[in-house]
Amino acid sequence: MERSLDNPFEAHGIPHLSPSSCNLFTSSPAMFVMQKCLKKKGAVGPAAYRGSAVEDGVAYGLLNPEANFADCTKVALEKFNTLAGFISGDKVEKERNAIPNMVEQGLMELKPYGIPSSTQGLISLDFDDLLVPMIGYYDFEWEQHGVLTDLKTTHALPSKISQPHARQVALYRAARGDNMQARVTYITPKKRATYALENAREHVDALGQIGRAIQRFLAVSKDPMELAMLVIPDTGSFYFNDPVTRQMAFEIWNV
Repeated sequence: MERSLDNPFEAHGIPHLSPSSCNLFTSSPAMFVMQKCLKKKGAVGPAAYRGSAVEDGVAYGLLNPEANFADCTKVALEKFNTLAGFISGDKVEKERNAIPNMVEQGLMELKPYGIPSSTQGLISLDFDDLLVPMIGYYDFEWEQHGVLTDLKTTHALPSKISQPHARQVALYRAARGDNMQARVTYITPKKRATYALENAREHVDALGQIGRAIQRFLAVSKDPMELAMLVIPDTGSFYFNDPVTRQMAFEIWNV
Protein backbone atom coordinates (compact mmCIF):
# COMPACT_ATOMS: atom_id res chain seq x y z
CA MET A 1 0.00 0.00 0.00
CA GLU A 2 1.50 3.33 -1.09
CA ARG A 3 1.74 6.04 1.56
CA SER A 4 3.09 9.57 2.12
CA LEU A 5 2.40 10.93 -1.34
CA ASP A 6 4.08 14.28 -2.03
CA ASN A 7 0.72 15.94 -2.61
CA PRO A 8 -2.20 13.57 -2.21
CA PHE A 9 -4.67 16.21 -3.38
CA GLU A 10 -2.84 16.55 -6.68
CA ALA A 11 -2.72 12.77 -7.04
CA HIS A 12 -6.53 12.66 -6.77
CA GLY A 13 -7.26 15.74 -8.87
CA ILE A 14 -8.51 17.84 -5.96
CA PRO A 15 -7.21 21.42 -6.40
CA HIS A 16 -8.76 22.83 -3.23
CA LEU A 17 -11.05 22.08 -0.31
CA SER A 18 -14.14 23.97 0.82
CA PRO A 19 -16.39 23.95 3.87
CA SER A 20 -18.91 21.90 1.90
CA SER A 21 -16.34 19.23 0.99
CA CYS A 22 -15.11 19.14 4.60
CA ASN A 23 -18.68 18.78 5.83
CA LEU A 24 -19.22 16.01 3.28
CA PHE A 25 -16.16 14.12 4.52
CA THR A 26 -17.33 14.27 8.13
CA SER A 27 -20.91 13.25 7.29
CA SER A 28 -20.29 10.63 4.58
CA PRO A 29 -16.69 9.64 3.82
CA ALA A 30 -18.02 7.22 1.19
CA MET A 31 -19.82 10.00 -0.66
CA PHE A 32 -16.66 12.11 -0.44
CA VAL A 33 -14.66 9.32 -2.08
CA MET A 34 -17.32 8.76 -4.72
CA GLN A 35 -17.57 12.43 -5.69
CA LYS A 36 -14.06 13.77 -5.14
CA CYS A 37 -11.87 10.74 -5.89
CA LEU A 38 -13.91 8.56 -8.22
CA LYS A 39 -15.50 11.66 -9.84
CA LYS A 40 -18.99 10.13 -9.82
CA LYS A 41 -21.97 12.36 -9.11
CA GLY A 42 -25.68 11.68 -9.10
CA ALA A 43 -28.54 14.13 -9.47
CA VAL A 44 -28.58 17.06 -7.06
CA GLY A 45 -32.35 17.19 -6.57
CA PRO A 46 -35.11 19.81 -6.50
CA ALA A 47 -34.30 21.13 -3.01
CA ALA A 48 -30.87 22.27 -4.21
CA TYR A 49 -32.43 23.81 -7.32
CA ARG A 50 -34.87 25.66 -5.07
CA GLY A 51 -32.00 27.14 -3.06
CA SER A 52 -30.18 28.38 -6.15
CA ALA A 53 -33.36 29.79 -7.64
CA VAL A 54 -34.39 31.69 -4.51
CA GLU A 55 -30.89 33.09 -4.13
CA ASP A 56 -31.02 34.43 -7.70
CA GLY A 57 -34.42 36.01 -7.11
CA VAL A 58 -33.36 37.65 -3.86
CA ALA A 59 -30.07 38.86 -5.35
CA TYR A 60 -31.94 40.41 -8.26
CA GLY A 61 -34.21 42.30 -5.89
CA LEU A 62 -31.36 43.51 -3.69
CA LEU A 63 -29.22 44.70 -6.59
CA ASN A 64 -32.17 46.30 -8.39
CA PRO A 65 -34.18 48.19 -5.76
CA GLU A 66 -36.66 49.35 -8.40
CA ALA A 67 -37.59 45.76 -9.25
CA ASN A 68 -40.97 44.63 -7.96
CA PHE A 69 -41.77 41.31 -6.34
CA ALA A 70 -43.09 39.84 -9.59
CA ASP A 71 -39.79 40.60 -11.34
CA CYS A 72 -37.79 38.87 -8.61
CA THR A 73 -40.08 35.85 -8.57
CA LYS A 74 -39.83 35.55 -12.35
CA VAL A 75 -36.03 35.45 -12.13
CA ALA A 76 -36.20 32.75 -9.47
CA LEU A 77 -38.73 30.57 -11.28
CA GLU A 78 -36.85 30.81 -14.56
CA LYS A 79 -33.69 29.65 -12.79
CA PHE A 80 -35.53 26.74 -11.15
CA ASN A 81 -37.13 25.65 -14.42
CA THR A 82 -33.76 25.76 -16.14
CA LEU A 83 -32.09 23.66 -13.44
CA ALA A 84 -34.96 21.20 -13.06
CA GLY A 85 -35.10 20.66 -16.80
CA PHE A 86 -37.45 17.86 -17.70
CA ILE A 87 -37.79 16.25 -14.27
CA SER A 88 -41.24 16.25 -12.71
CA GLY A 89 -43.13 14.87 -9.74
CA ASP A 90 -44.58 15.92 -6.41
CA LYS A 91 -41.20 16.87 -4.92
CA VAL A 92 -40.42 19.15 -7.85
CA GLU A 93 -43.80 20.85 -7.62
CA LYS A 94 -43.46 21.28 -3.86
CA GLU A 95 -40.18 23.14 -4.29
CA ARG A 96 -41.40 25.18 -7.25
CA ASN A 97 -44.49 26.28 -5.33
CA ALA A 98 -42.40 27.35 -2.33
CA ILE A 99 -40.18 29.70 -4.33
CA PRO A 100 -42.39 32.84 -4.51
CA ASN A 101 -42.96 32.95 -0.75
CA MET A 102 -39.30 32.23 -0.04
CA VAL A 103 -38.21 35.05 -2.33
CA GLU A 104 -40.61 37.37 -0.53
CA GLN A 105 -39.30 36.35 2.89
CA GLY A 106 -35.71 36.76 1.74
CA LEU A 107 -36.31 40.25 0.39
CA MET A 108 -38.15 41.31 3.53
CA GLU A 109 -35.24 40.10 5.63
CA LEU A 110 -32.35 41.53 3.63
CA LYS A 111 -33.65 44.68 1.92
CA PRO A 112 -33.15 46.76 5.09
CA TYR A 113 -29.39 46.25 4.66
CA GLY A 114 -29.48 48.17 1.37
CA ILE A 115 -27.70 47.28 -1.86
CA PRO A 116 -24.95 44.68 -1.29
CA SER A 117 -21.41 45.80 -2.01
CA SER A 118 -20.76 42.37 -3.51
CA THR A 119 -22.46 39.03 -4.14
CA GLN A 120 -21.05 35.54 -4.67
CA GLY A 121 -17.64 36.68 -3.51
CA LEU A 122 -14.79 34.19 -3.80
CA ILE A 123 -12.60 33.81 -0.73
CA SER A 124 -9.53 31.66 -0.20
CA LEU A 125 -7.64 30.83 2.98
CA ASP A 126 -4.45 28.86 3.57
CA PHE A 127 -4.07 26.60 6.60
CA ASP A 128 -0.86 25.44 8.25
CA ASP A 129 0.23 21.99 7.07
CA LEU A 130 -2.56 21.81 4.49
CA LEU A 131 -1.32 21.46 0.91
CA VAL A 132 -4.33 23.08 -0.79
CA PRO A 133 -6.28 26.25 0.00
CA MET A 134 -9.76 26.30 1.46
CA ILE A 135 -12.14 28.27 -0.76
CA GLY A 136 -15.75 29.37 -0.60
CA TYR A 137 -18.27 31.84 -2.01
CA TYR A 138 -20.28 34.05 0.32
CA ASP A 139 -23.73 35.06 -0.89
CA PHE A 140 -24.05 38.72 0.11
CA GLU A 141 -21.72 41.30 1.65
CA TRP A 142 -22.44 44.82 2.84
CA GLU A 143 -18.96 46.24 3.35
CA GLN A 144 -20.51 49.53 4.44
CA HIS A 145 -22.09 47.75 7.40
CA GLY A 146 -19.30 45.25 8.04
CA VAL A 147 -21.71 42.36 7.45
CA LEU A 148 -21.83 39.33 5.20
CA THR A 149 -24.41 36.56 5.15
CA ASP A 150 -25.19 33.27 3.50
CA LEU A 151 -28.78 32.62 2.43
CA LYS A 152 -30.23 29.19 3.27
CA THR A 153 -33.68 27.99 2.24
CA THR A 154 -35.54 25.38 4.25
CA HIS A 155 -39.05 24.25 5.07
CA ALA A 156 -38.42 24.27 8.84
CA LEU A 157 -36.84 27.33 10.45
CA PRO A 158 -33.79 26.47 12.61
CA SER A 159 -33.38 28.08 16.02
CA LYS A 160 -29.63 28.59 15.53
CA ILE A 161 -26.85 28.24 12.96
CA SER A 162 -26.11 24.62 12.15
CA GLN A 163 -22.54 23.43 12.59
CA PRO A 164 -21.92 22.89 8.84
CA HIS A 165 -23.23 26.39 8.06
CA ALA A 166 -21.17 27.85 10.91
CA ARG A 167 -18.03 26.41 9.34
CA GLN A 168 -18.92 28.02 6.04
CA VAL A 169 -19.40 31.55 7.31
CA ALA A 170 -16.49 31.24 9.76
CA LEU A 171 -14.21 30.71 6.77
CA TYR A 172 -15.61 33.83 5.11
CA ARG A 173 -15.01 35.88 8.23
CA ALA A 174 -11.46 34.60 8.62
CA ALA A 175 -10.67 35.47 5.02
CA ARG A 176 -12.39 38.87 5.02
CA GLY A 177 -11.11 39.98 8.44
CA ASP A 178 -12.20 39.80 12.04
CA ASN A 179 -13.94 43.18 11.79
CA MET A 180 -16.51 41.62 9.46
CA GLN A 181 -19.56 40.09 11.14
CA ALA A 182 -20.65 36.81 9.58
CA ARG A 183 -24.28 35.77 9.62
CA VAL A 184 -26.58 33.10 8.23
CA THR A 185 -30.05 33.98 6.95
CA TYR A 186 -32.62 31.18 6.97
CA ILE A 187 -35.89 31.54 5.09
CA THR A 188 -38.95 29.33 4.80
CA PRO A 189 -42.15 30.05 2.86
CA LYS A 190 -43.59 31.68 5.99
CA LYS A 191 -40.73 32.61 8.31
CA ARG A 192 -37.26 34.08 8.30
CA ALA A 193 -34.39 34.63 10.73
CA THR A 194 -30.81 35.83 10.64
CA TYR A 195 -28.30 34.60 13.20
CA ALA A 196 -24.86 36.05 13.92
CA LEU A 197 -21.96 33.62 14.05
CA GLU A 198 -20.38 32.96 17.43
CA ASN A 199 -17.08 31.23 18.24
CA ALA A 200 -15.79 31.80 14.72
CA ARG A 201 -12.22 30.81 15.56
CA GLU A 202 -13.32 27.40 16.85
CA HIS A 203 -15.13 26.67 13.60
CA VAL A 204 -12.13 27.76 11.51
CA ASP A 205 -9.86 25.55 13.59
CA ALA A 206 -12.26 22.65 13.01
CA LEU A 207 -12.01 23.19 9.25
CA GLY A 208 -8.24 22.98 9.50
CA GLN A 209 -8.50 19.75 11.48
CA ILE A 210 -10.89 18.22 8.96
CA GLY A 211 -8.75 19.34 6.03
CA ARG A 212 -5.66 17.72 7.50
CA ALA A 213 -7.62 14.52 8.17
CA ILE A 214 -8.68 14.47 4.50
CA GLN A 215 -5.06 14.99 3.50
CA ARG A 216 -3.92 12.01 5.60
CA PHE A 217 -6.72 9.85 4.22
CA LEU A 218 -5.89 10.67 0.60
CA ALA A 219 -2.22 9.98 1.26
CA VAL A 220 -2.97 6.30 1.88
CA SER A 221 -3.05 5.55 -1.85
CA LYS A 222 -3.12 7.07 -5.31
CA ASP A 223 -5.76 4.51 -6.24
CA PRO A 224 -9.26 5.89 -5.56
CA MET A 225 -10.74 2.39 -5.49
CA GLU A 226 -8.34 1.45 -2.73
CA LEU A 227 -9.61 4.43 -0.75
CA ALA A 228 -13.18 3.37 -1.51
CA MET A 229 -12.50 -0.02 0.07
CA LEU A 230 -11.64 1.74 3.36
CA VAL A 231 -15.18 3.10 3.77
CA ILE A 232 -18.74 1.84 3.45
CA PRO A 233 -21.72 4.04 2.48
CA ASP A 234 -24.84 4.38 4.58
CA THR A 235 -27.22 4.01 1.66
CA GLY A 236 -30.14 4.86 3.93
CA SER A 237 -28.88 8.42 4.36
CA PHE A 238 -30.22 11.30 2.28
CA TYR A 239 -26.92 11.41 0.39
CA PHE A 240 -28.03 8.29 -1.46
CA ASN A 241 -31.72 9.12 -1.98
CA ASP A 242 -31.22 9.57 -5.71
CA PRO A 243 -31.66 6.23 -7.55
CA VAL A 244 -28.70 6.96 -9.82
CA THR A 245 -26.49 7.63 -6.81
CA ARG A 246 -27.65 4.43 -5.10
CA GLN A 247 -26.87 2.46 -8.25
CA MET A 248 -23.36 3.92 -8.40
CA ALA A 249 -22.84 3.02 -4.73
CA PHE A 250 -23.96 -0.54 -5.48
CA GLU A 251 -21.54 -0.80 -8.36
CA ILE A 252 -18.66 0.43 -6.18
CA TRP A 253 -19.39 -1.28 -2.86
CA ASN A 254 -21.95 -3.96 -3.76
CA VAL A 255 -24.24 -2.77 -0.95
